[in-house]
Amino acid sequence: MTAFARRARATAARMHPELSLVSFTLLSHLEHRGGCRATDLAAHYTLDKSTISRQVGALEKAGLVERRPDPADQRVHVLHLTERGDEVLAQVGEARRVAFRGRLAGWSEADLERFADYLLRYNEEGLDEGLHETSRLV
Repeated sequence: MTAFARRARATAARMHPELSLVSFTLLSHLEHRGGCRATDLAAHYTLDKSTISRQVGALEKAGLVERRPDPADQRVHVLHLTERGDEVLAQVGEARRVAFRGRLAGWSEADLERFADYLLRYNEEGLDEGLHETSRLV
């Protein structure tokens, strides 16, 4: 698993020079949720608010994320992807799909089905243990 995590970080760095694995994960979460508060990100990933604040600050500085007032409560700000954030996330997503297709191109149909079954099983067991949806491998 350590080697898998190292490979994921290295792959993320190759996919887009501005986007670390952490940045990609946060942007993906914001896209999936359609925006959320920084405190929600901290709670979701069980991270300290200062850690999320630094990460979000870097994403804002890079022009990938912006804060908008919550229509339901103007005192609260919600994080959203900017147009540039959407573009960068799409680029990385496409690069990941191409990389996965290339890695799996020589696999037989039976191997692909077995691999998919294992990933589903792995993710389902993680959900039973209380892991969050976006922290899953697939």
